[in-house]
Amino acid sequence: MPFKTLTKFGRPKNKIKVPDESEINAETYERRPDVLSNFDSVIKGRRSVRKYQNKEVDFELIRKVLESARFAPSAGNYQPWEFIIVRDPEIKKQLVEAAYNSKWMLEAPVFIVVCINSRLAGAMYGDRGLKLYGIQGAAAAIENMLLTAQSLGLATCWVGAFSEIMVSRLLECPEYVRPCAIITLGYSYELRCGVPARQKIEDFVHIGKFGNTLHQEFINKEKKPTYMKFR
Repeated sequence: MPFKTLTKFGRPKNKIKVPDESEINAETYERRPDVLSNFDSVIKGRRSVRKYQNKEVDFELIRKVLESARFAPSAGNYQPWEFIIVRDPEIKKQLVEAAYNSKWMLEAPVFIVVCINSRLAGAMYGDRGLKLYGIQGAAAAIENMLLTAQSLGLATCWVGAFSEIMVSRLLECPEYVRPCAIITLGYSYELRCGVPARQKIEDFVHIGKFGNTLHQEFINKEKKPTYMKFR
């Protein structure tokens, strides 16, 4: 019986074997600094790509991208996501229309429509699961997919502007399955993409309470008077 059926009826969930400390630990990464270095380059190298080569993507690569989504965190491990792979040119055209005629999307050979399964999202957490936890879980799965695609030499773009009603009707989604993103997937037409502007962590990281940014913390420390020590 599939995982989601078991979950729905409250029976024990299938468990994934987790490596014990003898298999993987901090020392592994200390001996392999290239692992962390490569991971850092994947994160910083990811871009939202809107120009793709006219080149098909092997299904095995698509499978690897989707496989990574399975290991994203979700509230209660309910995994409230569904994924629809779209490669048919005619359906892609209709999805582009639903995405307010974002014609650049047609260059991508693959669309992956990410949906939230409301029955799973709200199964344990009710309204909060529907309004927040389901979205959080889907977003975490999407980020796993984007980073995995980057590591495989593929390019992606996370599209969120579209008519949910049109996409639902087109892909025949039941009422409890809500489309929340369309991921374009393919090979980038541009060999190098510019680095987008990013805020500095001093501007958005707060210490202890909102408003006390790292930058403000530094200023506060500079303002503190130094007292002479008397013996």
